[in-house]
Amino acid sequence: MPEDLDTRLLAAHAADDRAALIGLYGEAAGTAKSPVARNFYLTHAYVYALEAGVPEADILRRRLVDYGAEPLD
Repeated sequence: MPEDLDTRLLAAHAADDRAALIGLYGEAAGTAKSPVARNFYLTHAYVYALEAGVPEADILRRRLVDYGAEPLD
């Protein structure tokens, strides 16, 4: 993960900025070097989106399903 992204994630955690965390974890998923890391970051983004009750949760879940990291139900 690029250093700047790591710094922004740490700052968002420190500020408890849930909206930023959703976007930053989604961004981290896009820069991940492995499928395991990608799914880890997407899962974090998804959980924060669920907690916030935002529509991005559906998109993030769909991505996890597409990657085989979440069951289709």
